Amino acid sequence: MRQKFAQFMQGRYGVDQLASFLNVLLLILIIANLFIRSRILEFAVILLFIFSYARIFSRNHSRCYKQNQWFLNQTSGIRRIFAKEKAYQNIRKDYHIYTCSQCKQKIKIPKGKGKIIVTCPKCGNEFKKRS
Repeated sequence: MRQKFAQFMQGRYGVDQLASFLNVLLLILIIANLFIRSRILEFAVILLFIFSYARIFSRNHSRCYKQNQWFLNQTSGIRRIFAKEKAYQNIRKDYHIYTCSQCKQKIKIPKGKGKIIVTCPKCGNEFKKRS
C-alpha cells in the first residue's frame, strides 16, 4: 500500500509550508463549525479542503512554488518572531539572562556557577547575581 501511494505521489507537488498551514486551518475551522453550525463556514471548509488537496496532488510545480513563496513572504515577520522566541528558550536552558540596571544591556551567565559578580561589558557596572 505504501509503495502504491509513493508511486501515485511521484511527480506531484506534495506538502509544503502553505499546505501544512491550510490543513491546520482546516482542522481549526472544522472544530469551530462543530460549535457554531454555520452553512457559510461549512462551505468555506469544503472550498479550503479542495484547494489544499488540489495543490498537494498538483503536477504544476511552478504555480504551487509561487503560491508557497507568496505565503512565506507574507508570514516572514510572524515566523521570525516565533524563531527568535524558540532560540531564546533554548538559550535559557543553559544560561541565566540578566539586565544591567544602568544601561539595560542583556547579559547571559552560565547556570550553576553559584553567586558571582557580573560586570556589564557595555558600561562596566558590577552587580551580584546567582547563576
